[in-house]
Amino acid sequence: MKRLLSLALLIMLSISVMAQNANNPFFTEWKTPFGAPPFDQIKNEHYLPAFEEGIKRHKQEIEAIVNNKKAPNFENTIVALDNAGKFLNKVNAVFGGLNSANTNAELQKIAATITPKMSLHRDEVRLNPELFKRVKTVYDKEYKKLKGEQKRLLEETYKSFVRGGAELSAQDQAKLKELNGKISMLQLDFGQNMLKETAEFQVIVEKESDLSGLSADLKTAAAERAKKAGLNGKWLFGLDNPTVMPFLQFADNRYLREVMLRGYLNRCNNFNAHDNKPVIEQLIALRLEKAKLMGQNNYAEFALLDRMAKTPDAVYNLLDQIWAPAITVAKKDAADMQEYIKKNGGNFELEAWDWRYYSEKLMSERFGLNEDMIRPYFKLENARDGMFYVANKLYGITFTEVKDMPKPTDEASAFECKDADGTHLGILYFDFFARPGAKRGGAWCGGYRGQTYENGKRVAPLVTIVCNFTRPVGNKPALLSADEVETCFHEFGHALHSLFRNVKYSGIGGVPRDLVELPSQIMDHWAFEPEVLKVYAKHYETGEVIPQELIDKLERSGKFGQGFATTEYLAASYLDMDYHVLMSIPANFSVLDFETNTLGKRGLIKQIPPRYRSTYFNHTMGGGYTAGYYSYIWAEVLDADAYEAFKETGNIFDQKTATKFRKEILERGGSEDAMTMYKKFRGAEPKIDALLKNRGLK
Repeated sequence: MKRLLSLALLIMLSISVMAQNANNPFFTEWKTPFGAPPFDQIKNEHYLPAFEEGIKRHKQEIEAIVNNKKAPNFENTIVALDNAGKFLNKVNAVFGGLNSANTNAELQKIAATITPKMSLHRDEVRLNPELFKRVKTVYDKEYKKLKGEQKRLLEETYKSFVRGGAELSAQDQAKLKELNGKISMLQLDFGQNMLKETAEFQVIVEKESDLSGLSADLKTAAAERAKKAGLNGKWLFGLDNPTVMPFLQFADNRYLREVMLRGYLNRCNNFNAHDNKPVIEQLIALRLEKAKLMGQNNYAEFALLDRMAKTPDAVYNLLDQIWAPAITVAKKDAADMQEYIKKNGGNFELEAWDWRYYSEKLMSERFGLNEDMIRPYFKLENARDGMFYVANKLYGITFTEVKDMPKPTDEASAFECKDADGTHLGILYFDFFARPGAKRGGAWCGGYRGQTYENGKRVAPLVTIVCNFTRPVGNKPALLSADEVETCFHEFGHALHSLFRNVKYSGIGGVPRDLVELPSQIMDHWAFEPEVLKVYAKHYETGEVIPQELIDKLERSGKFGQGFATTEYLAASYLDMDYHVLMSIPANFSVLDFETNTLGKRGLIKQIPPRYRSTYFNHTMGGGYTAGYYSYIWAEVLDADAYEAFKETGNIFDQKTATKFRKEILERGGSEDAMTMYKKFRGAEPKIDALLKNRGLK
């Protein structure tokens, strides 16, 4: 009787689970335009069951490969492995995208639950001895016979197992699993602390006279923000970039600028529940332990094994070449600002919270240019159309808005990208506006589906660009700063890289971290070309095209401020590398002391903080750019040299050069060695000269 009752309960439970799954969008075919995720149907409670099912299915697929009675070969092992895990990848892509762009407390709890499970699952795949045995057999027997993408996939698959610890002893593999689990959770904690700390900081202003210098738009946005917080008649400012940067740039109230900057620089460094110093101390130690377990002296050596730079010495060599001229220019700029302060009756020493403010004053004095003159011509939608214009001129592709399809958020828009012959290339979502507390800071390009092939047909990608711009106020559209326009073009370059990608295997879709910024940064060059400005830079009220006088001023001022911009970036790059070249961690290790020593020994002046201080340096501490923040400047050497290829033709839209760049770089993914691909495009390795010239450092 008990057995019958247990069986009945088991059947009822199975029926209940099947019913729940039937209502879960992840368990049904997506009959949406372009097979996009049905964002409007997906609820928070759908994620955990879908993740669990995804892990279960992936394990079954791995078991099928391992238990295949036929001798291991490229198709039944390497291709089968490349095709495994698609359901799990689908769930992870949707969850990851929304947890970054539109998170909430429940999603963050799900992330905390699933992160260690995903880390363990990845390790179990990479450390499966029977699976690695099959992979190694194929590698030993077929590597020399294969060519092109097949050879590259086999090489990358084998290397991923070795780098994942497949050759370690059973005892060391167990240790690696433990380390990876701890690292993944600490990286998650770091990002969540940063999100919460950023959202909680407030500067409340009660007197309008204290807002002197700020634009009407910024004041209106702050008033509305205060009203929503129950602070009628006051102005509320937070630490989101669309608020902080213009505040530091334009606020006449020096005391409030100091309050704002100190709040910004001390995020997650306030000895509270969100303090990231203990997280960093653990992360650095665990990463070092992992690197040594993998046979390397430090984590930077381990991380750089599969990047273009290859060694920490190569990274430092590049940074050092740029640092010397950059800090020289920065010191001269600081002296010029100090002179300006004195000349205008100031009796104080220039500080970090003064830099952007007096830089704006100097630019206005020297070039007759300020942001208020430019911003009316940079309506967000026009800047977007300017990007589309450049892409069409270069590659013949078009973008058409698609309104009747589900989107990641209510504020997002979607565009279909078609090739010159009308072929569908993919979908591009835009999610432009800041959502403090719900969207992580900065701007990025991600994806809800990567390009791949199924049954011999190309599966087009679903790409997303996410930014943190100030939303429109009243009847006025969103107007961008010059920096925000460049951000748009930059992320659009990443999007083109994803949309053009055309590789047969998912395992070679990615590129080394220090190449990934080439497609994005080369797009920056077109943003302010006179021909391009005359297409999209139109006054939001009159429709007047930006006058040549303003274009000339933009061009003349283009290199102004590069001492600051280059130095703050390099300072963060040094900080990232210095953490990860450590070969031992002192017992009394202090994050703040380490940061001070790292920056002090290179002569960073006090008026220029690093772009990211340690406690909110999510690029490296949150993962992704660990021992890799140098990649932006490494890629800038490439993009400056690559753009010269267009300029040398006398036509920045030269079709032959654009086609070559698309074919040799944008379409290829990681199907070949990165430098080999670049040399096929350019004919030689790049030199640093073009970068120094572009930044006005030579």
